[in-house]
Amino acid sequence: MSQIEYKKAIASVLDCNEERVFLYWKGRVALYAILKSLNLKQGDEVIIPAFTCVVVPNAIIYAGLKPIYVDISPNTYNMDVNLIEKKITPRTRVIICQNTFGLSSDLEFIISLAKNYNLFTIEDCTHGFGGFYNGKPNGSYCDASFFSTQWNKPFSTGIGGFLVANNEIILKKLKTLDSNKIKPEFFERLLLNLLLVFRKYFINKYTQSFLVKIYRFLSRYNLTVGSNRGEELNSVNMPIDYYKDISNVQVKKGIKSLKNISQLNKLRKKNASEYTKYLKSKNKNHVDENVFANHIFLKYPILVKDRDAFFELAEKSNINLGDWFLSPLHPVRERLDKWGLLSKEHPMASSIAEKIVNLPTDIQEASEVISFLEKNLNLIE
Repeated sequence: MSQIEYKKAIASVLDCNEERVFLYWKGRVALYAILKSLNLKQGDEVIIPAFTCVVVPNAIIYAGLKPIYVDISPNTYNMDVNLIEKKITPRTRVIICQNTFGLSSDLEFIISLAKNYNLFTIEDCTHGFGGFYNGKPNGSYCDASFFSTQWNKPFSTGIGGFLVANNEIILKKLKTLDSNKIKPEFFERLLLNLLLVFRKYFINKYTQSFLVKIYRFLSRYNLTVGSNRGEELNSVNMPIDYYKDISNVQVKKGIKSLKNISQLNKLRKKNASEYTKYLKSKNKNHVDENVFANHIFLKYPILVKDRDAFFELAEKSNINLGDWFLSPLHPVRERLDKWGLLSKEHPMASSIAEKIVNLPTDIQEASEVISFLEKNLNLIE
């Protein structure tokens, strides 16, 4: 199966020309490619939410740029748009609009603000592939967008990512940069293929929690093909083999996975609707129904009073909770100042990161999760 076939499959979902799609080993590499295509100067600033994955500021720093953080709204977990303009300086060049848990929000406002200051905009759609914002596919609003196909993303190739170039200047530059990508090594391709097979046959609700812990441990010490390598979590130095191309293993898996994306996203929204209905009836924190139209619910976020206890109880009940954003720079929990983030300057992001857990949405029935919530309602805010 060819990269062209994969690009066409992606483009058909995003309603764009496949020539605008570029493929990479990981989604963070796609962001790095976009930033390099903008011909920015050393030290230019990129505005991002203070509630993201550490690989986002990493890509910015690797490109010689400076991440500037904006606190988030408790209603969307995206940037508080009322705070963005205060962060714009003469060095600002880019605003990254993050799609958190599958929700895009306030894009028209952000894009209008960016135009007033002659800034580029990039959509972080790592959580939002296959979703829509006000009727248009996620990824079609900004100058460029990047997507992830890691293990728990809207569709998975194990690890992987791609971008869409909507701006002609970016498109032209990317065609030049594309020739510089490093090819994955044979061992990397083999190991990824084995991981995909292992996931298919051995991971279930009874084994997932334990096996994910092992996988993350091995990834941290670069003992497997992981989502996060050790150096990405401990330093801001770019790995030597970072700018890497996609492999045929990922292409093959991606084409197959894309066939189910529409049905899977419908299931996610159905389960999210049931979670909201239940939590609302109990007067507990829930996702506002007003944002449902622009949300695919890759995960369903709730806030709890004692997260460690909640996770422990969930594990005993074989409920696989997500642990995204346990830190404003997930999954790093110490020395965030290495990446230029000071928690005290972003109180909302810091507060939510201490309480958040993610309910699964890609399950056939939400009733088992709701039953667990009912039994532990006292722990939910």
